[in-house]
Amino acid sequence: MTDAENGAPEESPMSPDTGGAVPAQASAEPGPAEAAAEAAGTDAGAVDGESADAGSPDAPGPGGDAADRAAAVAALAERVRSVGRSGPGTATSSASSPDSAPEAGAAPATPADGTGTDRVVTDEQRAQALRATAEVLGAGGAPAELAAAAVSLFGDGAAEQLREDPWAVLSLPGVRPEHADGFARGLLGPAAGPGDQRRAQALVGWLLEQAALRGHSALEIGEVTAGLERLGVPDSAAAVQAAVLDGRAMPFQEELTGAEAHAAGGDDEDEPPTRTLLALERLALAEESLADGLVRLMSTFVPGEDQEEQEESAEEASAEAAEEGAADKDTAEEEAAEDADGTDGADVEDAAPQAPAAPGPAAWEAAAEAAPSSSAAALVRAAAGSALVLHTGGEAARAEPAALLAAATGLGLRAWAATWTDHGRAAFAALAPLAGTPAPAPVATLAELLAGAAGPGRSPDGTLALDLLVVLDAPLLDVELAATLLESLADGTRLVLSGDPGQLWSAGPGRFFADLLTAKVCPAVASRTPDFGPIGELVSGVGIGELQPVEAPDKEVVILTAKDSGEAVHRAVQLLTDSIPRALGIPSEQVVLLTPGHGGGAGTRALNAAAKARLNPGPGRFAGFDPGDRVADSPAPGHTRLARVVDGDAAGLHLEYPDGTRRTVAPADAQKLRHGWALTVHQAVGRHWPGAVVVVPDDAAAALSRQWVYTAFGRGERHLSVVHAAGPALPQAVAERPAAPRTTRLRAILAENAAQEY
Repeated sequence: MTDAENGAPEESPMSPDTGGAVPAQASAEPGPAEAAAEAAGTDAGAVDGESADAGSPDAPGPGGDAADRAAAVAALAERVRSVGRSGPGTATSSASSPDSAPEAGAAPATPADGTGTDRVVTDEQRAQALRATAEVLGAGGAPAELAAAAVSLFGDGAAEQLREDPWAVLSLPGVRPEHADGFARGLLGPAAGPGDQRRAQALVGWLLEQAALRGHSALEIGEVTAGLERLGVPDSAAAVQAAVLDGRAMPFQEELTGAEAHAAGGDDEDEPPTRTLLALERLALAEESLADGLVRLMSTFVPGEDQEEQEESAEEASAEAAEEGAADKDTAEEEAAEDADGTDGADVEDAAPQAPAAPGPAAWEAAAEAAPSSSAAALVRAAAGSALVLHTGGEAARAEPAALLAAATGLGLRAWAATWTDHGRAAFAALAPLAGTPAPAPVATLAELLAGAAGPGRSPDGTLALDLLVVLDAPLLDVELAATLLESLADGTRLVLSGDPGQLWSAGPGRFFADLLTAKVCPAVASRTPDFGPIGELVSGVGIGELQPVEAPDKEVVILTAKDSGEAVHRAVQLLTDSIPRALGIPSEQVVLLTPGHGGGAGTRALNAAAKARLNPGPGRFAGFDPGDRVADSPAPGHTRLARVVDGDAAGLHLEYPDGTRRTVAPADAQKLRHGWALTVHQAVGRHWPGAVVVVPDDAAAALSRQWVYTAFGRGERHLSVVHAAGPALPQAVAERPAAPRTTRLRAILAENAAQEY
């Protein structure tokens, strides 16, 4: 199981294989291993040693011992090198792109006569495709409910594709290898063997997709071959090579440097050690595009000049023109003077559009001196001279990018800020430095900005009409979203990425912000503004690996112990419904329960059920919800909106969001909603509450990390309660487990680009 926000389905639509794929039965509540896996955003098989975590190069598989596998991997790496061009961060040219499937949900073509006849035919064809696909799925023992996903992914030929390649079912949501094997046996009978090339290639893609759910944008080739061996593939090296030639995976070679090179035994300066990585095409192209976009912004950036410098440049241009005889001296001086004051000599009515503002160093320095803090001044100066700037700091440090935004607006630049959530947007717009900017404040959520629902609009070339963009919550950007953002920025645009490096990374693959910090390709400004109060002190300690008690005279921080998950749920709900409202005056509506995952004895399901029974009991007449229920709406991985149920009827569930907007969720989609008194910490990123109750269950030790604790403890503004049932696992995670590692390629690509520049 996985958290919904990490992109995988909560429960599989196909049951574990028992000789054939059969409709899934109602699953029991997950045990400790499953709960820990769910909390960490991994599949339960990863905790139980199944293929989702098949990555240890030292673990022997059915195909031979570790020495045999190492030799096979080495041979495969050599074959990959011979397929195409090699080099750090370079894709081999043989990795051909697979045929693109029809876009999911794409609207059929409209006939020229406007009668809609083609649409009717297309709908009928889709219905036929659904029926045919359902028949094939049923013949193999798979649930017919998968037909819609199969047709969306494979198009109207889904039935034929599944007949020809039963293991293609692995591409559908929630399907695991044992399910696909059972489905293949149902269609092919004894011919469905573990060494079937179709099975091997499908498993390569599945392993890379599972890695993406855990945050990796690429995997070392040894991890892929080890995973294939655990799944019973006889020749894992040949399977990987076939997947590369077929375009299912793209190979890359990277030179190892620093500690990685030393660990690999690379002492020969002439032959630095390398590693071979495999990546899904979409992720490989996203990281390449992202790196290209960053280089493009930095290489096309031209800082402004002061008025005096402009006049000197104009005089030099006049002198050069006179010497070369290119124009009459008087004419040259006139043109240079006109250039200096920003005119072209034409009448005002006939003048071309005014060039974007380009304040010079003196103007920026004056803005820096007027900044409210030394950290804000440092950020203004960095943005003055660089196209790409990184800014790190906690919640209180957000006043610094707000000061930069206000300063840039005052200098005449088209400047906007983008936040991750609507809550973050409102909180950032309310900061004091933005009080002097024109109302409303130039702040939008990143989704609104990219969709055009808010923001400065687009230039004729399709890029955002911006001179400077400040992106808050930058660690939450995965590589695909970050690449989309960079493609939306015009040449020379200033981009400031701000965030807290101690918080959780993106739900999607990659570690964009962390890789940029490590690559050191641009200025980075570290805030000196601490988060004040007992909560800030506690979170700061966690950030350096220390979990120490803090003085909280006004009960800002309360830590309670529980013997098990049942007691943890009881204590947490008591805090939500009684203790915090009564003792601190914070109403229940402004308090949130946070926990590692959805399942387990103290996951969001258990906590929400207990909270609803106390705060809003009811029969759940509308898809399990009643008017007044708090709801978590997660339309996409990593994105969660909170709402309240207003009513429900045959049209669907009527929700109201904190900003007053309303939406009706169709009955079929209402099942995707969750109650919202309790959230996972991944769902809570980008927002804060006056009160937060963090529940640390006894069965979630494997899911805990310093990142998780740091993020969870920082969600409370006025009060934080910690209901702790994990024993020594909590302080151990803070001290010894900074973050789950992620394999990415961005740093290597940036290093290669830098080497080519020089």
